[in-house]
Amino acid sequence: MTAPMLLLDGASMWFRSYFGVPSSITAPDGRPVNAVRGFFDSVATLITRQSPGRLVVCLDLDWRPQWRVDRIPSYKAHRVAEEVPDGSDIEEVPDELSPQVEMIAELLDAFGITTGGAPDFEADDVLGTLAAAEQRDPVIVVSGDRDLLQVVADQPVPVSVLYLGQGLAKATLFGPAEVAQRYSLPPERAGAAYAEMALLRGDPSDGLPGVVGIGEKTAAGLLTQYGSLAAVLAAAADPGSPMAKGVRAKLQAGQDYIEAAGPVVRVATDAPVTLSTPSDTLPRVAADPARVAELAERLGVASSIARLQRALDALPD
Repeated sequence: MTAPMLLLDGASMWFRSYFGVPSSITAPDGRPVNAVRGFFDSVATLITRQSPGRLVVCLDLDWRPQWRVDRIPSYKAHRVAEEVPDGSDIEEVPDELSPQVEMIAELLDAFGITTGGAPDFEADDVLGTLAAAEQRDPVIVVSGDRDLLQVVADQPVPVSVLYLGQGLAKATLFGPAEVAQRYSLPPERAGAAYAEMALLRGDPSDGLPGVVGIGEKTAAGLLTQYGSLAAVLAAAADPGSPMAKGVRAKLQAGQDYIEAAGPVVRVATDAPVTLSTPSDTLPRVAADPARVAELAERLGVASSIARLQRALDALPD
């Protein structure tokens, strides 16, 4: 079987590492490096388990794109820490995490591990774009963000999501069949149906209210009964359809929200992604060994970098 392409949700992984690894882990100079160590330990584990041939760490170049806020002003509004003079928002990130993100970026660059980002787009969109564009290798998206279940696919290549909701040790691999089964959605269009279900039910953690009175089970039931959101809305607009009056009224009342929130909820598949390296092939050895060694020593994460190298050494030829 072809070695998979791993697409890592960078922010999701280092946030989880920050909160999952004790802050008592510090560099020789006393700076916290718990997120750095946890992130690279996780990458080593993923390489060992999945044996990828290619890997991209996907970045949030804009965690709250204005084009999404223009459609739904409440989108991620509760996560805004402050607004800067140019009108953009700064995400509320723990003070001890931001410097560690820079450390992770330095190490990835020194090692030659590919990162990818797109101006005015979130990491989800980078993941979605790279997954949708792949024509050769199976894709595994690694994230703790349930929204990404919408990218699962069977064609043109299998795309699955390794969901980290309960941590890497209890990670669950979702393909289209698993998404359809877990959420009672049409199996022939599980990914698209998941996005439509998420649109209807909303997501308070992202500031998305959803359609008032339509929860996850009702949304899934409607999509299974009618096949797609377009068909659900057509039934709601048809007085002769068998749809219950209460549900019909809720969908009609939520029509403007559904129209506005569609592009907010759906992961973009056409973001202008730029990669940091000419090839996303996973390097077997560091591109700049001296720089990696110096950084690992200075940050006190030599054991994690050694673990990463052992995982790479163990990959099949």
